[in-house]
Amino acid sequence: MTSQSCEMCLMPFKKDNGKRESELYCSYCFKEGELVYKEDDIKQFQQYCCQSMIKNGTNQYLAKFYTLFIPFAPHWRKLKKIKPLKSKE
Repeated sequence: MTSQSCEMCLMPFKKDNGKRESELYCSYCFKEGELVYKEDDIKQFQQYCCQSMIKNGTNQYLAKFYTLFIPFAPHWRKLKKIKPLKSKE
């Protein structure tokens, strides 16, 4: 089954006006053969996405609402599972 939205930001592919290079990621998240955002700070990524949406004409409240769902994207769920637990010393 083919994904219907980006595995990193959850943007529906039908809303992606750019040239997609990946079946899993939108044209904003994946460019020139690699992920644009390489860090693992989800809060920073949410802020980046929100600012980008506002810059592209999305209402600020709607942009903030959309970014609330990003932690449920497959990319971030996988990342959370492979991060080692911090020891309590």
